[in-house]
Amino acid sequence: MVRIAGVDIPSEKRVVISLTYIYGIGYSTATKILKAANVDENIRVKNLDEDQLSRIRAEVAQYKVEGDLRREVNMNIKRLMEIGSYRGLRHKKGLPVRGQRTRTNARTRKGPAKTIANKKVATK
Repeated sequence: MVRIAGVDIPSEKRVVISLTYIYGIGYSTATKILKAANVDENIRVKNLDEDQLSRIRAEVAQYKVEGDLRREVNMNIKRLMEIGSYRGLRHKKGLPVRGQRTRTNARTRKGPAKTIANKKVATK
């Protein structure tokens, strides 16, 4: 396995796919990085030589990834909660932040359903 930005990326996969294992790098950013580093995106990670790896590492270093990016995102969420904005309150309560309905669905944010005794189910 090869380490880039503190992350072990898989050796058997294509470079463009392996770079997406780094937090903050998606497919389109990975493509831009490889184009700037002058590396073919179809080559496998195990077939890269040291020169290509060092060029990729240099390009990735120009982006905010992994720990720095996670810290920034968490600080932004904390700031929203501290100033008491609507989005901050939704984060604090563990509810959907971007306007989704909560009467049904929203189980990802709310967690498993809690059964309430004697709750009538509306019939149509």
